[in-house]
Amino acid sequence: MKTKLLALLALLVLALPLISQTSLSGRVTDDTGEPVIFASVALYKHGVLITGTETDIDGYYRFASLDPGIYAVETSYVGYTKQRVERVLVYAGKANKLDIEMTADAVNLSEVVVTSYKVPLVTQDNCTQGATIVSDQIRNLPTRNLNSLAATTAGVSDAKAFNELKIRGSRSNATDYYVDGIRVQGDSQYKRLQKRREKKNSKLLMRNQNKASEITIQSVSKDQSNSSLAHEELFPGEAPTATGEGYAEIVENEFIAAGTEAFSTFSIDVDKAAYSNVRRFITAGQLPPADAVRTEELINYFDYAYPLPEAGNAFAVETELGPCPWQEGHKLLHIGIKGFEASPVDAPPANLVFLIDVSGSMGSTNKLPLVKQALGLLTEELRAQDRVSIVTYAGGFQVALLPTSGDQKEKIMNVVNGLGSGGGTAGGAALQRAYELARQYFQPDGSNRVILATDGDFNVGISSPKELEAFIAEKRATGIYLSVLGFGTGNYKDDRLEALANKGNGNYAYIDGIREAEKVLVTEMAGTLFAIAKDVKLQVEFDSNTVQTYRLIGYENRLLAKEDFEDDTKDAGELGAGHTVTALYEIVPRPGAEGQTLGTLHLRYKEPAESQSRYLKHELSGNARPLEQTSENFRFAAAVATYAHCLRDSKHKGLATLSLARELADQARQDDLENYRADFVELVKQTESLTAAQLAKAGQKYTDD
Repeated sequence: MKTKLLALLALLVLALPLISQTSLSGRVTDDTGEPVIFASVALYKHGVLITGTETDIDGYYRFASLDPGIYAVETSYVGYTKQRVERVLVYAGKANKLDIEMTADAVNLSEVVVTSYKVPLVTQDNCTQGATIVSDQIRNLPTRNLNSLAATTAGVSDAKAFNELKIRGSRSNATDYYVDGIRVQGDSQYKRLQKRREKKNSKLLMRNQNKASEITIQSVSKDQSNSSLAHEELFPGEAPTATGEGYAEIVENEFIAAGTEAFSTFSIDVDKAAYSNVRRFITAGQLPPADAVRTEELINYFDYAYPLPEAGNAFAVETELGPCPWQEGHKLLHIGIKGFEASPVDAPPANLVFLIDVSGSMGSTNKLPLVKQALGLLTEELRAQDRVSIVTYAGGFQVALLPTSGDQKEKIMNVVNGLGSGGGTAGGAALQRAYELARQYFQPDGSNRVILATDGDFNVGISSPKELEAFIAEKRATGIYLSVLGFGTGNYKDDRLEALANKGNGNYAYIDGIREAEKVLVTEMAGTLFAIAKDVKLQVEFDSNTVQTYRLIGYENRLLAKEDFEDDTKDAGELGAGHTVTALYEIVPRPGAEGQTLGTLHLRYKEPAESQSRYLKHELSGNARPLEQTSENFRFAAAVATYAHCLRDSKHKGLATLSLARELADQARQDDLENYRADFVELVKQTESLTAAQLAKAGQKYTDD
């Protein structure tokens, strides 16, 4: 028996090298024999996308460590017709070969564009340079080769003595070059790619005299190689801060005359990313940018003790009126919504696909290592009926974990612990693959969700913001939602992550530490992953006889037109199990109208599996209480709004001060089991100290007024 076991072990040892040597490689060329550089190569098995890669500078690709079997290989590249080879036999222990020829698609070629970005000569945070030449100008050029096009770009010169391209005086081996959005490094490699591109584009141009191909040349310092190169192009109108982080501009809501417009309509928002992001800034000793402070997300970060819904109802509504703490004579209308609660044990099965950014920019301790810790916490909460998949992306993408039952925790954690960062952020078909896995294992009566974990400086394969949002919205309509977990500092792109989560009917959270990961993925997991209502819209109809003017506090990027309220095709926010939603209005009442009804709160929502909305309404009482008699919910929400007004230096802040925010919050934290409200009080104190220190450094005295 012992001899047989030894013989079996010997056979296994001999077989391991054969298994590990099973590969598929080849070369992708065009119909003239030239290599197609950086073409996408996708590998399918039984109709399922397994993995993908890109061809190198000589057109070669390789898939290593494959299982033997029958595959399909598909290649694609801009300007070429997509090619697919079926029934590719991959033999065990063999270096299998498959060369593919692609045909140029001149019909779909567009104009020639040379783009880049104007910046000062030396800038630490942004070192890109170039210019744009439109197609009409290119058609009038005496030549159309790459060097001549590059020579028209400011700051670009051809150093003939060294036979290399120099950009703003930099050596080619000190600069990363981007051609057609692909980074290449080093003198010899760049020149080889340059010649290939010249020849290929010359041929394509000859085939279509009236149209032109596309060439993009960029230069970027290697210190910035993991930053977004085309932020302005992909997200027009957004201005990254001096730190390199990106935040969408917030134009605060103004006061509106109720006699002119009685209706105020908006989508609910249960995202909480802004609060933990603000906390990150303050903890690091820096005041956050004003556009990082989304007031409604700061307010909704906290739980409020609203009454539970009655049996059979998705949620309950509660309103309260009291004095506005920062503006004498104004009133504050507090609206609270509470979703029915569900324990993780009773929640429907979850089909979760984690799409994880493992690019080089995710290497710091507050990024990928924190992602892994967060996934470890979630894994402990998974049940046997739950399914988890993991797709990673960097220079390419990989299915790191096929759908796995939640009770196989060791298997899941082995994959999680093995994740490492490195490479660029071109994710290829990573997002499509993640949604494909979610679709294949769709739970009709469960929660189906793709969860993106990234620092926001990413490319998941769809570069156009409109196309990306349309793709996510299309998948949302099939019942697969997108949630986003943001990580890290320095190159964090808050604006795009918030936009993606909004389009995906999902939640958006910023994870600044392991405690926040536990809050999002453990404490609030049922609400985060289990939607009980979608397209939830609120519309407040103010009575102009009792309300002179009103102002919605926050929700600037959630505003809807009046007619959108009854339009069931208009997307809005989702509500998770146990979630609370809080909204505040600052009101200027009409003299002598005290105690009279303010108006009506209208509410529409859809059940998760329904397409037609349901309607509720709630009368708004005009009976205001003195501040000391208002509920703790009212006073604490007012405290957070006061704090946000100070951070934003809002023109509507009136008498708002940090000390007022601290005092209000300190008197409203009786039901604070998790100490989140106590932590807020400490955060306000830190902000006071930070503000005083900054003023002292500038030679001024902090007076908090």
